[in-house]
Amino acid sequence: MEKNYITEKTFEGIDFSVEGFHPAEYDQCTFNNCNFAKCDLSDSVFADCGFNACDLSLAKLGNTAIRDAIFIDCKMLGLRFENCNEFGLSFTFDNCILNDSSFYKIRIKKTIFKECRMHDTDLSEADLSAGVFDKCDLKGAVFNRTTLDKADLRTAFNYSIDPELNKIKKAQFSLPSVIGLLNKYDIKIA
Repeated sequence: MEKNYITEKTFEGIDFSVEGFHPAEYDQCTFNNCNFAKCDLSDSVFADCGFNACDLSLAKLGNTAIRDAIFIDCKMLGLRFENCNEFGLSFTFDNCILNDSSFYKIRIKKTIFKECRMHDTDLSEADLSAGVFDKCDLKGAVFNRTTLDKADLRTAFNYSIDPELNKIKKAQFSLPSVIGLLNKYDIKIA
């Protein structure tokens, strides 16, 4: 079955969880206030697309291609980004809720997370080199064999990162949040 190709179209306030979502190749499209919650986005392509105030919670991302997409003010609970098509995988997140999502083992260097809530997000074995976590709440986020070389976490908070289990060469941290690098030692700092 051949996929539809949709370019430079704006989708406004569509509830795809009711109307149904049809896989297609979306190029330079904008989605405003759309509901993709629990939708199957598998095998779709989103290239240079913008998502504004959308709910993508628990959407299925099997072989979904996301290239240079921007997510602003989106609710994105429980997404499994590791199921995406890895070719050209790139996105930016601004003021998004990414709680309980997973970036397990994916290479997303230079990714920008700005003012995102990332509670219990799995970042295990991901390559986040030169990534930016600007004012992100990383409470309960899992960093296990994660590559954070040259990453900027100066304004991130509530993280716990074990420097012995993760690559953090030339990463940037600031006080007081840098204490999150010492959590495993169960020490008190006055």
